[in-house]
This record gives sequence, structure tokens and C-alpha cells, in this order.
Amino acid sequence: MPNPLFDELFVKHEGKKDVFLILPDGGSIAYDLFLKRSAQFANAIKQLGTQPGDRIAAQVDKSSEALLLYAACVQSGVVFLPLNTAYTVKEISYFLEDSGASIFVSNTARASAVASVCDDLQVQQTTLNADGSGTLSELASTQPDRFETVDCEESDLVALLYTSGTTGRSKGAMLTHKNLLSNAKLLAKYWQFSASDSLLHALPIFHVHGLFVATNVTLVAGGTMIFLPKFDLDQMIGFFPNATTMMGVPTFYTRLLDDPRFTKDLTSSMRLFISGSAPLLVETHTEFEERTGHRILERYGMTETNMNTSNPYNGDRRAGTVGMPLPGIEVKITDASTGDTVSQGEIGQIEVRGPNVFKGYWNMPEKTAAELREDGFFITGDLGKIDSDGYLHLVGRDKDLIISGGYNIYPKEIELILDAQQSVKESAVIGVPHADFGESVVALIVPEAESSPNVEELSSLCQGSLAGFKCPRQFIIVEELPRNAMGKVQKKVLREIYG
Repeated sequence: MPNPLFDELFVKHEGKKDVFLILPDGGSIAYDLFLKRSAQFANAIKQLGTQPGDRIAAQVDKSSEALLLYAACVQSGVVFLPLNTAYTVKEISYFLEDSGASIFVSNTARASAVASVCDDLQVQQTTLNADGSGTLSELASTQPDRFETVDCEESDLVALLYTSGTTGRSKGAMLTHKNLLSNAKLLAKYWQFSASDSLLHALPIFHVHGLFVATNVTLVAGGTMIFLPKFDLDQMIGFFPNATTMMGVPTFYTRLLDDPRFTKDLTSSMRLFISGSAPLLVETHTEFEERTGHRILERYGMTETNMNTSNPYNGDRRAGTVGMPLPGIEVKITDASTGDTVSQGEIGQIEVRGPNVFKGYWNMPEKTAAELREDGFFITGDLGKIDSDGYLHLVGRDKDLIISGGYNIYPKEIELILDAQQSVKESAVIGVPHADFGESVVALIVPEAESSPNVEELSSLCQGSLAGFKCPRQFIIVEELPRNAMGKVQKKVLREIYG
């Protein structure tokens, strides 16, 4: 029995001397060397006692070493759990306990901070640094560069990714070989990726966009990635002449447009710019096309499904839309109260069905049953409409999801922290438009009688409890929150007032 994802992404590249990764210092790693090194990592995690189906949680900096760990997990049948590098110890503790991870991988600098948590949960610790050092890479260097690939079925889990929960409890989305492989092959074909492509990669790899879209598509096509640790304007400008494609979030594009060096000549070797993870302003579309001659291709996906829709590669890429359903993927707009499909052009909740749709939420059968229908349609929680030409428009988000810089933020998680403070009677967290990040987080605070909340203290509290991208950028003291007849806070009104 084969290992579907590993066979398609990696095995076919054995012996290839073609460059897989171009590193920030100009160095490179060939496919063959990458596979030999990842086999050493697979042997190393086996030496640590892992069995197929075990979970390895990794909060590591973006590097070729981090990709080696991903490949090693796939080859050894271990479920990969990448974690945002901004997560706090409190957040990490929840993910480790909920997932039942057997190993936690961090960089050396973070290891001591989470040591007590790992001890309490009996999770084995090891380290992996971007420069190639760390106890895991040291162990790997002593291992053989061949590993007997573990057999897996299409329905087996390959990754567990946590999404923010509206009740404050994050949900672990279970992604299978079939989910990831079907989407990667589909996208490589739809976006016409080939071995001659060089992808400018500045996205994080703890996220679907950077890992399962950008990386997997490149591996399917056999192309090259210019693998930058993060978005750095000077590095991006410097590498454009060597690139043919780029995937980014709206923030990348607005920052590039702010730099006069970003010109049509600089992008003359490029064939495709893709944007996602947050809405791209129509103004950004227009300015980008005027500056470079390229029209950005916008698409729509999420943690539970990878990519669902895309503007066409050949055809009208319409600003303000996320294109049409990808081949083999169904998208429908339904009435939230009845589940019935609404008329064309009407707004409703977006539901998706296809081989890309996840298996369900880890240890949450009731949540899975509530959001994943028996007929296979997944209720995304996003609101949208489909126009007469079949293009999907995202018009809002159910459950008040905020997307800032490509990251999903659920207000309830922040509100629970703020509401627990003695000086705070209640709070409401909203997203307001931000030209750079798409949305910015704002907290409205109703003080307790005779109290005067200290905004600086509330900000520090959030920074100590939450990843930085979740923390409100502004705190506003208000007398009361607007409510409807049922007593529910009307966040739409708040967004209209403070947007």
C-alpha cells in the first residue's frame, strides 16, 4: 500500500539535482539532497519513539529545516501539527493537551518557557533552529539518509491545524492525504504551474496558504521556491528578477506598491500573482495592474478545505470576487435557518463540498456534526453571493470573524479575557477596515460603575495572553453597547460607527 501524499510530492523527485529551494543568502538545496535529509529527520523522529498516527506539534521558525520536518512526518505517517510562532505558552498548552501530541518541537530560545507545560503533559521536547542547529537536527545528522516509507490510506490524517473558536476554544481541523493531494494537484493544473516556475515564497508555513498551497503546489509541479523567512521588502525586490510566480496576502501587495522600486520592469519575468487569506481592495487591484501590467488572481479557501474557488487563469479576473468553484468542487449559498439553497444573487451562508473538505474536528463530534452535513457539504461560516456569471462574492462573515494580515481572529477569545477584569462590565471586539492588514482589531469597553479601566493594562494583559496578531490595536471606552430586541449586541452597528 502506498503513501499517497509522500509519493506524489516527494518520491518522484528522488535523484533529481534540480534546485528545490533558493535560500535568502543565495544558497540552494536540490531535490535529491532535500529528500535524503528529510529521510534522516524521519529516522530521528522514529528514534524518539513516534508511531504512525502520533501527533508532532511544531512551533518553529520558517526555514528549510522546518520543511524537512514536514516531509519527515508525511513519510513516517506521523500527523503534523504546525503552530503559529506568535502563540503564547498558555495557547501552546491547550494545543498540546487537546491534540495529545507526543512531541513538541520549538526553537532553542522558546524551549525553557514551555518546559513545565511539557513536563506536566508528559510531552517530549526537542529543538530545531532555523540555522540548522538544535537537538532534533543533531539527532537527524547521525541517522541514515534512507527511510522505509510508512504505508497510508487516502483517508488517513496527515495534518492537524487549529482554527480559532468562537467560544474561545480552538478547533483542530483534521486533514487527510486525499484532502491535501487532491487540492495540490488541482491547483497546479488550474494555475498552470510547471517545473520551470520559481515561486517567491514569503508566507508563513504554519498556515494552509504557505504550506499546503504554496509548498505543495510547487512540489507537485517540480518547480523551485525562493524561500524567504518572512516578508522583507528589500529581499522581495532583490529576488523578483529570479521569480515567475508569487503567492501573498493583501498586505504584501500594498507594501510593494508603496515602494517606487516596484515597477513593470522589475516584474517582467513574472507570469502570475496570487492573493488570498483576506479580501483584496478593488483599489489595490487597479493600482497593481496600472503599475505592473499584471492582474492579481484572487481565490478563496480556508483551513478546513484548502482552496475552494479561484478567479480564472485565462479569463476575467474580477476585482471584488474570489472567482468560481474549482473543478470538482461544489459551492452553494444557503439560508442559514433552513439550509435551503437561495436564489441566484441572494446573500446566504457559503457551503462547500469536494475531496478537499476536511474529515472533521479533532475530538469534537458534535461540532463536526453541526458544520459538516451528512451529504458532505461543509458550512463555512462565511457569507456570500454568486452573481449571474458564476463568480463568488464574499460579503461578510458569520460569527464575526476578523481577518487581519491573513490571520483569522475570533472576537470571543479576546472578549473572554477582557470581560474577566474587575474594571470591565462587558466588551465587544470588532474588525474595522485597514488598508494594510485588511482589518484591524478594535475593542469597545463598557466600564463597571465607578470604575475607570486602564487601557494600557488591558493592552498588556492581551499581549501576555494572546498571540500578537489577535491583540486589539485600539481600546475605546463606551457607556453601553447597542443591542437588538433579543438583547444581542449589534456588532454591525458598532462596525458602522467605528469603521
